[in-house]
Amino acid sequence: MTYRVIQWATGGIGRAAIEGIVSHPELELVGVWVHSEKKVGMDVGEIVGTGPLGVTASNDVDELLAMDAECVMYGPVMANKKELIRILESGKNVVTPLNWFYRGSRDWSDLEAACRKGGVTLHGTGINPGGITERFPLMISALTREVTFVRAEEWSDICSYGAPQVVSELMLFGKTPEDAQQSVMAKMMGDGFLQSIDMVADTLGFDLDPEKRTTHEVSVSREPVDSPIGVIEPGLVTAQRFTWEGLVRGEPVIRVTTNWFMGEGPFESGWSFGPEGERFEVEVKGDPSSLVTFHGWHPETIEQGLERNPGIVATAVHGVSAIPAACRADPGIKSYLDLPLVAGRAAPALARSAR
Repeated sequence: MTYRVIQWATGGIGRAAIEGIVSHPELELVGVWVHSEKKVGMDVGEIVGTGPLGVTASNDVDELLAMDAECVMYGPVMANKKELIRILESGKNVVTPLNWFYRGSRDWSDLEAACRKGGVTLHGTGINPGGITERFPLMISALTREVTFVRAEEWSDICSYGAPQVVSELMLFGKTPEDAQQSVMAKMMGDGFLQSIDMVADTLGFDLDPEKRTTHEVSVSREPVDSPIGVIEPGLVTAQRFTWEGLVRGEPVIRVTTNWFMGEGPFESGWSFGPEGERFEVEVKGDPSSLVTFHGWHPETIEQGLERNPGIVATAVHGVSAIPAACRADPGIKSYLDLPLVAGRAAPALARSAR
């Protein structure tokens, strides 16, 4: 069966998702929602740079929701819950990297009701939160007896993140340490990462304390640092670390950490990419312990990252790969645990259909 898909938004994740949908043998792109008036009426291929695709971009929600489609790949900059409920109630499954990874004890009754009304599923997935903080820790844990600790950690150069306004005014790079400590990122990102911690804890059987721990650390430059937001002077923030921990009797048993650096230094003592550079790591301690390092999701150069960031592509493709399974699932909010194995597809030239 071919599943007809509407892509919601055409930012970095949206553009990568469109490429993924078009190349996936079980999916067909039938509609695209755009925020910008300038994009309305354009062939979507012109927006993403693939050549004509025969699909016209629209900002008419009524028109899009009236389309004959099985799924919406939902990826605007910020989620709009009312909009999401409307999409679900229209009878369209939703896959999104923005939230709703794992319900746990959270009250998502309004979204569950929308799923039941539309007879559809809602599935949240990405890579961080998502694969790195959920799928891979749990998969690797199957090799370990008596798990005592689980860690998922990111090291990334923010110079290649193509959103200067976000880097400066939301992430608060280039600000004083006092100002940067007021960042809303710990709360914004924590919502998703704490869902991941709950998923891992519930699956492995950890008896977590009621309260989790969130830590935000910052580091300043020792010398002027050139950056996409301008020169960052000594004494202003050039690195940040956010940590979320699930505890048992006050001791951490699950830890999720993001390490963000502006360039390659100079940084204060204790702040470094280390010899392995940009990466993601998943560690499971027990008998035996495992440490897995992921490379390839960071661009080789800043220019490459600004053009097409592999981590953003991976986030989008993880969602696209889940669309067939989400469409086949029973109605409701479905986590990674509720779906069968999600996998990619062979390149078209190497697939059976190419013979």
